[in-house]
Amino acid sequence: MESVNRHICKYIYYNWIINSDSQRKFADEHNIEESIVRKIKKASQDKDYIEYNIPITTLEKICTSREIKLYEFFKMVNI
Repeated sequence: MESVNRHICKYIYYNWIINSDSQRKFADEHNIEESIVRKIKKASQDKDYIEYNIPITTLEKICTSREIKLYEFFKMVNI
């Protein structure tokens, strides 16, 4: 069974990051470090990667940039 963290990372990567012009641009537009974007990408693609426990503060920054509330995000991710 897939963990909640991996599920969240997959959602963010496959719905938002992959549609961005670059990882750097996504990071800049969402007020997060590019290294976090790389961790999200790796966690969503590599099953052998140690799970990335995405902090709520990071989710909050991403959601704020996308003008959605955290509860809306969790509804979208279906958790």
